[in-house]
Amino acid sequence: MCGIAGWVGALDRPAAETSDRQLAALAHRGPDARGSALRQGAAVGQTRLAVIDLETGNPPIGNEDGTISVALNGEIYNYRELRRRLRKAGHVLSTSGDTEVVAHLAEDCEPVELARRLDGMFALAVWDERRRRLVLARDRVGKKPLYYFHDGRTLVFGSEVKAVLAHPAVARELEPSALAAYLTFGYVPTPRTFFRGIRSVPPGHVLVLEAGAAPEIRSYWDPPLLGVTAEQHRGSLAEQARDVRGLLREAVGRRLVSDVPLGAFLSGGIDSSAVVGLMAEQTEEPVRTFTIGFDDDDGFDERPYAQQIARRFRTDHRTFEVRPNAVDLIERLVWHHDQPFGDSSAIPTFLLSELTKGHVTVALSGDGGDELFAGYRRFAAAMLLRRYERVPCFARRALHGGVGRLPAGLANGRAGTVQRFLRRADEGLPGALRSWISIFAEPDRRSLLGDGADGWALAAYNAAWERTAGAGDLDRMLHVNLRTYLLDDLLPKVDRMSMAHGLEVRSPFLDTRLVEHALTIPGAHKMRGLSHKRVLKAAVADLLPPALLTRRKQGFGVPLDRWFRSDLRGYVQGMLGGRDARLRRHVDGAVLDRMLAEHACGTRNRGHQLWALLTLEVFLRREGW
Repeated sequence: MCGIAGWVGALDRPAAETSDRQLAALAHRGPDARGSALRQGAAVGQTRLAVIDLETGNPPIGNEDGTISVALNGEIYNYRELRRRLRKAGHVLSTSGDTEVVAHLAEDCEPVELARRLDGMFALAVWDERRRRLVLARDRVGKKPLYYFHDGRTLVFGSEVKAVLAHPAVARELEPSALAAYLTFGYVPTPRTFFRGIRSVPPGHVLVLEAGAAPEIRSYWDPPLLGVTAEQHRGSLAEQARDVRGLLREAVGRRLVSDVPLGAFLSGGIDSSAVVGLMAEQTEEPVRTFTIGFDDDDGFDERPYAQQIARRFRTDHRTFEVRPNAVDLIERLVWHHDQPFGDSSAIPTFLLSELTKGHVTVALSGDGGDELFAGYRRFAAAMLLRRYERVPCFARRALHGGVGRLPAGLANGRAGTVQRFLRRADEGLPGALRSWISIFAEPDRRSLLGDGADGWALAAYNAAWERTAGAGDLDRMLHVNLRTYLLDDLLPKVDRMSMAHGLEVRSPFLDTRLVEHALTIPGAHKMRGLSHKRVLKAAVADLLPPALLTRRKQGFGVPLDRWFRSDLRGYVQGMLGGRDARLRRHVDGAVLDRMLAEHACGTRNRGHQLWALLTLEVFLRREGW
């Protein structure tokens, strides 16, 4: 794993100095080596975390005559097969790693074909001196980040925004429309950022900059959409489960290739437990597993479940506990994200990565299982919504009235869940689905920012839904979720928090073959009623304990509601309640005060909303906005 950065265009200062500044901003992503290929009007640089080819893989990497220069962040899982083909075609390779493979492919392939031939998680830059052409490419689902800036004269790129900002051509200017997007989703949707003019390369795309032309973004892959761009895989649930098991086992095996110590995140849920079980089948030494939890009664602690799995597969297991003072990490978290980030599970992810890096350099995770096999409760809620729409209006009103009078905490919080469902049900799809994943509901968001502030982000979400027209509801939701929540929340969280410690995380569930197969499995094999991930559970039924397969899904959450009323109440009030809070320059201060008071006295739980506002406040203070 690494960090990449560079530019194409004129520069009024020494190129080596500018490249060093960019790469210094990415030192945490690649602590083992750094190097740049500097050309007239162009630079391609990389910091390196050595995982494969420890002896000959240091940057810069290119072809035999130096006309191709490559920087690669990530892993190409089919690089050995590609090496054999290149050598058979007459190419001479001087290293044993994957980066040089990209350089030689670039000699023979046009940009779109180059990206299509690569199977892995990657963000890469290729400078072709003969063609005076820059190619940027990002993997199919967006596991590795890649940002760029273009002002008509200079194009600057980097693995993180901070590396782009390190170039003198790029100004630090706020993108005002990002505020509404962030308060809606907890992130700024791809391709935009909080910085004016800085964008991210979309997943499954290449950016091509030819001499004398504007940058052109071209697609090379899109998730298959059942009934629109792909036909469903036929077969019974048992047959589908057998195929999934085989593909997942192969995906795990491909991710065990490493010249450095390797382990796994273990939450005690189905996805990470299945990965650990399949690792144990394919390794001789005990799998090294790592878990994080909370010392409280809020139901967030999964350490006991992880311990059961660790015993089952006889792993070398270690745990870590998160305490309220972990919120002191907020400055570091915002620095690594470069932007506000509304998902508070970044805290345990950061600490888990720190714990894990003390023992291994590579860790496998269970990310992607919920996205492929319909593991989120909101998917079931949306399918239930279709039935609700057939209920007569008078019956809906009676249901609203009766449920609305129940205490939200009744039946272990299920009454509150039903209340939230009913409050948004009349919006239909995709409005209700978007509301269920929003940090702030529309009335609160408009109160904070004023009318007309929603702008492009909601339109972009609706457009993503419309592009899936013709498919079934569940397939549409899975497709949109891949291109929104997975892309802009889960994947950046894991990438930034793991790379903060120089830890590489690999996700077998996001293997290309498994993704393409899973998205064409009939919806009924994934979810029926409130039964989620049916085909995946069937695929690993003999591998995992039966109790785990029936246990209610538990998210990787943080007990913020309690923390912000007790241990951290003074901290929140001090950050957001003072008249000098930067946030008050951008939102209605009276509305902010009301939200703080509602949470403090317990009339409403606003823990996750307050976290989103805290990270925004820290970001605004850091940037001076």
